[in-house]
Amino acid sequence: MKKLRRKVYMAAGYNTISLGTGRSEFNPKKPRPGIEHYIKEAGQGTLKQIGGAKNVDEGAMGNFMAPRFNKQGNLPGLIPMIDDGLQWKPCTRTEGACASGALALMSGMKSVLAETADVVLTVGFEVQNTMKAIYVADVLAGAGWFQKRKDGHAYFFPGQFSNRAGAYYEKYGMEYTRKGFKKWFKNAIENARLCPTAQEYENKVEDLDALYDKIKLNGKAFVDNLSVLDCSKVSDAASAIAICSEEGLKKIGIAKEDAVEIIGYGQVERNVTLDPPDLTEVTTIKKAAKEALESAGITINDLATIETHDCFSIAGILATEALGFAERGKGAQFVADGNTSRDGKIPMNTTGGLIGWGHPTGGTGVHQAVTIWEQLTGKAGKAQIEIPKDRPYGMTINMGGDDVTVVAIVYKRG
Repeated sequence: MKKLRRKVYMAAGYNTISLGTGRSEFNPKKPRPGIEHYIKEAGQGTLKQIGGAKNVDEGAMGNFMAPRFNKQGNLPGLIPMIDDGLQWKPCTRTEGACASGALALMSGMKSVLAETADVVLTVGFEVQNTMKAIYVADVLAGAGWFQKRKDGHAYFFPGQFSNRAGAYYEKYGMEYTRKGFKKWFKNAIENARLCPTAQEYENKVEDLDALYDKIKLNGKAFVDNLSVLDCSKVSDAASAIAICSEEGLKKIGIAKEDAVEIIGYGQVERNVTLDPPDLTEVTTIKKAAKEALESAGITINDLATIETHDCFSIAGILATEALGFAERGKGAQFVADGNTSRDGKIPMNTTGGLIGWGHPTGGTGVHQAVTIWEQLTGKAGKAQIEIPKDRPYGMTINMGGDDVTVVAIVYKRG
């Protein structure tokens, strides 16, 4: 992996709330905000921090399924809606299932590296509560191969990752594995309670362990090997961040210490028509993370925090192994021992991740970047963790489909 030929920074992140079940504002029987509301709020939230639309050279939009969820295509045309000053500027839309947001980040980064832009406004969003959950699951199945979808579970992706969990149970033990799942869930909710925009921010359950144990696996009602507590949320949200060159930072008046530098990345694709080579390994994440770390010239031991794609608890466990923090089969124990907790060896998903903060599919990759920017610049509020001076690095891992499209990015405190 080649080193970046030009310095690239991210700054001025903004998240809307992640709206869905769990938020007091959410009522399925009442009208809710549409995509225009979310895109405009997130975009304007970033513009206010960078001196306005006049400083933006390009726009990049990450989204997965607005044509089906919201009957809206031609999404680049919604970027000028954010502010009249964005009219007539080049805009693009990226799609790679749940990794669409990170692909938008990559689009902006490549424009800066190509010296065609100094400031790129990047927005990721999804509004999914337009349908009942079973229909949402059908739309999200588009992240997989349609030929396989025809014979798949009604809850297609929960079914796919249930199969991964079942394979892990068979190989390493069910009771052992679910202790790791329970700790992952508990971390997600406790972290979300510290972030006002998180979907589980208002979760008041006192004994999360007891709640997790109470929800039994029931393949007749859901899937065989996961409960609803092992799953990410159906969420409506948007996130935005500015991607800048050094000259761009000067133009928008943001100091380097209030930005994060992108020092490495890995972007990897697996053939969507094939089954995963091993259900107990996320091979594409492993390859993308390795490329990102090599590009950055650091190791996992240099990282202070990671935002990883925990669409399901099994994905979180497998990520710890793919990254090399735990040996094969020992990821569940690594998590159960508290190593990924906010005060652990490697804090992960400090605002709740997909299970706690929410999973607006096309927006998740941008939300992850905003979280790392907040943590590395000390702007995370009550969710702030300690960033050691000798480990000023963070990483995001955004996955689309069943370990098909993966983008890993390494960030350094500015």
